[in-house]
Amino acid sequence: MAAPNIVNVTTITGVTSAFSGIAVTTGPRGDVGITTVATNPSGSGKVLKINTLVAASIGNTTGVTLQHYDNADHTGAATTVSIAMTASVPTFSSLVLISKENSVYLLENTSLGAFAQPNTGTLDIVCSYEEIS
Repeated sequence: MAAPNIVNVTTITGVTSAFSGIAVTTGPRGDVGITTVATNPSGSGKVLKINTLVAASIGNTTGVTLQHYDNADHTGAATTVSIAMTASVPTFSSLVLISKENSVYLLENTSLGAFAQPNTGTLDIVCSYEEIS
């Protein structure tokens, strides 16, 4: 299905999701450690507008990588585009990766995934978005 016309919408639902303790080995992909922050599955009939995404360093300074995947399952490096690559998040600090000024739309069968850098601290991530249909 094509993305809905965002000028003529039926429903806008606000969603905030939070993920704690993201380390290099967390997430469904094991060693890769990718944690899905937002996903828009194929056939959803929605577009997701990512309004904010904030990463907080818990413990040591760490790097965060945020990537856009051209499919909802994070398969294949050829399907990724980096939004932030090893962006430094200082100890006990936060870093805004996406804000209202640079929002991102997720069409059907796309997702955002994040992971921490190896041998460093862990991350907490909060993502706020709108489901538009």
